[in-house]
Amino acid sequence: MEKKKTMTLYLPSELITEILLRLPVKSLICFKSVCKSWFTLISDPNFANSHFQLSESTQTTRSRILSISAIPSQIRSIDFQALLNDNHSVSPNPNLSLPQSRFPLNIEGSCRGFIFLNCNSHNYIWNPSTGFYKKLLLSPVKYNFSSYLYGFGYDRSKDDYLLVSLSYDDRRLLLDKSSHLEIFSIRDNTWKKLEDPPFRYKSGYNYPKLGLFFNGAIHWFLYRCDSSVNVIVTFDLMERKLLDMLLPDAFIPYLADFDLWVFGEFLSLCTMRDGIVEIWVMKEYKVHSSWTRTLIFYIGAIPYFSPIYSTKNGDIIGTIGGTGLVKYNGKGQLLGHCSYCEDPRRSQVIMYTESLLSLPDNKQEE
Repeated sequence: MEKKKTMTLYLPSELITEILLRLPVKSLICFKSVCKSWFTLISDPNFANSHFQLSESTQTTRSRILSISAIPSQIRSIDFQALLNDNHSVSPNPNLSLPQSRFPLNIEGSCRGFIFLNCNSHNYIWNPSTGFYKKLLLSPVKYNFSSYLYGFGYDRSKDDYLLVSLSYDDRRLLLDKSSHLEIFSIRDNTWKKLEDPPFRYKSGYNYPKLGLFFNGAIHWFLYRCDSSVNVIVTFDLMERKLLDMLLPDAFIPYLADFDLWVFGEFLSLCTMRDGIVEIWVMKEYKVHSSWTRTLIFYIGAIPYFSPIYSTKNGDIIGTIGGTGLVKYNGKGQLLGHCSYCEDPRRSQVIMYTESLLSLPDNKQEE
């Protein structure tokens, strides 16, 4: 009998790379164990960057909600696009572990798959998709301030991640009435004090606390003390400058619950009062006259609603009462709901993007 000829299937390495670039992060982490060449390829920072850029350009990036509960200590990573069609609770993720387990631990920002966590003695930058994290010391400059506002973003011009700290003090008898501004460069591994603003900002009790990273800048909703007006304060990560942006003329923040977020591709404000939600967008960035009220809908007598994300077809994902996630369409129709915790006072949530990225020139902490 003739021996059967065996054929070896061959794929060019370039084609293998193109296939792997289109796979989700969870699969790629598993495929590191296939062979040495795949481990080397998937571990390459250039591959991770190409994977993230391709996901962004093709809009296939997987977005998730991270929930951290202090009591009991639990972590949940929620694929809301899959779960919001099922009205049930989300179980904790046993495979996720925080860089440190001591509380208080505050979520202070999200950018390119990384989450910025702050506690009393350290800052952490953490990629929950890969487990990569970096522990950072707090600023060596000691201020006796009562309030700190943080931001976290990416400077494309220098391939650098930056932490931004804007601090102030609310004590009435304090002579120093200014705000103070510092940044930490991940690439340089140093804090740098910038020129302080010539006037003082502060945050109201119901103001959004997280610095929003959008269009290369950090955004805070603050009160400017010298002119007694509410403004959106932006810090451009490339130019290292602060800028004020005025709110829409008809926007009155103290009459409603509100949030600063991104709706579609626009900087946006969301207000809720008496069960009515209004969405304002800035259609031309930094142009005050471009503020437009785009959506108004009624969602009824529900607990506090806070938007997090908008889908490509205009649906809105948000938290409700600090215990669950909801999905509404542009007409205010409820499309889905899931719960993720029982005590809203002990839980924090933020959206992040799955990525293979690691921080520049840093090794993983043990």
